[in-house]
Amino acid sequence: MTSRIILDVHALQNVPPSNLNRDDTGAPKSAVYGGVTRARVSSQAWKRATRRYFAALLDPAELGVRTKRVAELLAEHITALDESIDPAQALKIAAETLQTATGSKIEPPKRQAEAAKKNGTAEPAPASSYLMFLSARQIGGLAELAVEGAGDIKEFFKNKEHKARAKQIADTQHSVDIALFGRMVADSTDINVDAAAQVAHALSVHRAEVESDYFTAVDDRNTGAEPGAGMIGTVDFNSATLYRYAAVDVDLLERNLGKGLAADKSPATPVRRAVEAFVDGFVASLPTGKINTFGNHTLPDAVIIKLRAARPISFVSAFEKPVPADESGGHMEGACTRLADYIPELERAYGDESAATWVLRIGSATAKISGLGTEVPSLNKLVESVGAAVAERLEQRG
Repeated sequence: MTSRIILDVHALQNVPPSNLNRDDTGAPKSAVYGGVTRARVSSQAWKRATRRYFAALLDPAELGVRTKRVAELLAEHITALDESIDPAQALKIAAETLQTATGSKIEPPKRQAEAAKKNGTAEPAPASSYLMFLSARQIGGLAELAVEGAGDIKEFFKNKEHKARAKQIADTQHSVDIALFGRMVADSTDINVDAAAQVAHALSVHRAEVESDYFTAVDDRNTGAEPGAGMIGTVDFNSATLYRYAAVDVDLLERNLGKGLAADKSPATPVRRAVEAFVDGFVASLPTGKINTFGNHTLPDAVIIKLRAARPISFVSAFEKPVPADESGGHMEGACTRLADYIPELERAYGDESAATWVLRIGSATAKISGLGTEVPSLNKLVESVGAAVAERLEQRG
């Protein structure tokens, strides 16, 4: 089998009463696994949390923006480049440029446009019909091209070379978040980007039930003659010890990033930065559903990272039979014991092709996993060690 570079990230995280990720009824999401109901947090929720966490780790120039209001965003860049272009003209130029670059219709939303016409108000700004994900460098490149053709943008893009440049700009210099999480352009599949990162739905390692918090709110201006609550309601929540898992295809990440981040540096530099950002962001981020109500700001008690040479492997099967709480309560120690037993057995049966394993853990409950790999004392050290190992493998391979 051809040697690959795959990064597996496993985490066990306690989450107290919370509602990280709601379903259509407002209740915390759940799933049946091993025949029992578990708490669940969708992969979409954790990917968004990870992507938002990147803002604290990376320069904005290395990131992208996912929005329907992409014409407004591009128009802002156009007017910043050429102040002689007024905002209304910039919007039209932006819409035409985006339409050429992505093949997607960029026009005022129909309902809003009809309402504006009926009410005699200004027509809304053109927008895409779905969330469009473009990197900061792609937005910047398209703005420069748009300014170049601002005199007659429709005529400008009748030129095949100009049209090809627009598509090329939209399909090169991908940001870290686009390279990791991918991009789908329904109207122009040739500029889609396959995601290098896969994120599993986080599952509780034990049975989890949804509970309801009945609350009342008192009107601050109530008088003694008006007793009773000003508002009543319920909020659904659960609490869980979650098993979280994600994998990064480093080879695909390298292809997605290409020379976009730093062509003048080591080829491994952009990938290393992206891998480090992913490890840091995935481990430390948290979806923010109902966060003001529950304040459930926790971090994983245990993290295991494996650098593999064949395929990603989840350890969720270790929890197919739910972990019971121990005599004094708590699931973390039982979950760590399951992993400490399951991982060596799995690797004995199927072969351990991992080049390296790192363990970050806190507390005596996680002691059982200490022998699974090289213990690191902090998240910073974990990120640095994993990034260096990935860069070394890329450089050795050339």
